Amino acid sequence: MTFSDLNLDPKVLKAIAETGYTEPTPIQAEGIPPALEGKDVLGIAQTGTGKTAAFSIPMINRLIKGRARARMPRTLVLAPTRELAAQVAENFETYSKHVKLSMALLIGGVSFKEQDQKIDRGVDVLIATPGRLLDHVERGKLMLSGIEIMVVDEADRMLDMGFIPDIERIFKMTPFTRQTLFFSATMPPEITRLTQEFLSNPTRIEVARASSASENITQALVSIGSGRKDGLAKAKRDGLRAILGDEGESVTNAIIFCNRKRDIGVLEKSLKKHGFSVGSLHGDLDQRVRMATLDDFRENRITLLVASDVAARGLDIPAVSHVFNFDVPTHSEDYVHRIGRTGRAGRSGKAFTLATNAETKYVEQIEKMLNTEVPRIELPGATEAPKSTEVTPAEDDKPKRSRARRGSRSKQVENDTPAHQVEEITEAPENKKAERPAKKERPAAPAKTSESRSTEAPRRESGGRGRDRDDRGPRVKGLGDHMPAFMLIPIPDLSNRNSSDDGDVETLDAA
Repeated sequence: MTFSDLNLDPKVLKAIAETGYTEPTPIQAEGIPPALEGKDVLGIAQTGTGKTAAFSIPMINRLIKGRARARMPRTLVLAPTRELAAQVAENFETYSKHVKLSMALLIGGVSFKEQDQKIDRGVDVLIATPGRLLDHVERGKLMLSGIEIMVVDEADRMLDMGFIPDIERIFKMTPFTRQTLFFSATMPPEITRLTQEFLSNPTRIEVARASSASENITQALVSIGSGRKDGLAKAKRDGLRAILGDEGESVTNAIIFCNRKRDIGVLEKSLKKHGFSVGSLHGDLDQRVRMATLDDFRENRITLLVASDVAARGLDIPAVSHVFNFDVPTHSEDYVHRIGRTGRAGRSGKAFTLATNAETKYVEQIEKMLNTEVPRIELPGATEAPKSTEVTPAEDDKPKRSRARRGSRSKQVENDTPAHQVEEITEAPENKKAERPAKKERPAAPAKTSESRSTEAPRRESGGRGRDRDDRGPRVKGLGDHMPAFMLIPIPDLSNRNSSDDGDVETLDAA
């Protein structure tokens, strides 16, 4: 079968012919016809089999007729990473060079203003990552009510990155009459649920067993052994250089995957120190730096690319001859995508994995998913990690913990000081005690009786601070120096009341 047998527009066929492709891949041959008919498609194929062309070619063929309106794109392609979105945009530019179609790429790290200007003019094809797309929607700059075709690429990666809630939200913003093309290399249960909810009677295309690696890739596993953590990292770096040296000139381009961003920087510096042409790629880099590094890698200005899993999908670089897993991926599906960067478009490739004893469980998960065992190889100097050089002190050499209590100062002094100094220290307190004058004995105080208490001088009143209290009037108990002024007013003498007053009082009492 050739592309001319797929009933494509002559302008699209011309663009395909200029790329050098004449025969479609299995996923393209089975996916393009139902997509041209407007049916929903569920495509399952391993990475590197041409899934991007399988949905971009029929989309371009259907978009030739019609015109986009401002802020209302006609088609939408969702990709999990910026690199994959940029890769899809390049494919659309390649296959639509003879067709007048507008396109916008919405990814992070780029100015909103430039993206808004393209959306305002109207776009036929909108390629975006979920986060940046929702940002434009929430700002009122984009409406999805005019979507005719919606594509979800690398759906399993969307699941790994936590984008499934965003995908569901975006699906609900689009018309239910849309055509949906759903592509993934693996089909976890959550992705299966998503397809059952949002796809209508899809045409299922499975050209390869889910979660399988390409037969063009030669796989190998190198065991590093056991040892200290820092020693294992050095042993891995030594082992990687040993493999690179053994492969020699066959390494035209290679991607080295690490699980942690901090290890990327350390490995990059180590390889540069040993004379390798190397660059790095991870999510914390600025978008312009990331794109510039990828361009250098494509143009062979750098030979080795140390990267995180952002480079595991979407990189279509046919010249990649080797893939190295410096760390075993914790998710078994990522292994398929990592090694899928090599052996693309019918070419052969090699994939090496460096594994420690602690990573054995991840290797077992990968082999269970692949339903086969990854071949083991051994390299000189790459199988044993340096063991710990710390010297454990003998039991007798360990300092014993002192249990001395208070008052045992003399014993501690004897252990730490010479004998003649101990005598001086221990005898000094006794000499000082002998030289002290004897204390005078105080006469016993006579016992106090009730009579002596009455004849004793009155004690000092509290709160008076030595001042005479006669000038402040009678003392009020319980208030001290804080007695209110109204309580110092003298009480009137009522003993000399006249008779009229008495009569009034009696009258009051009678009443």
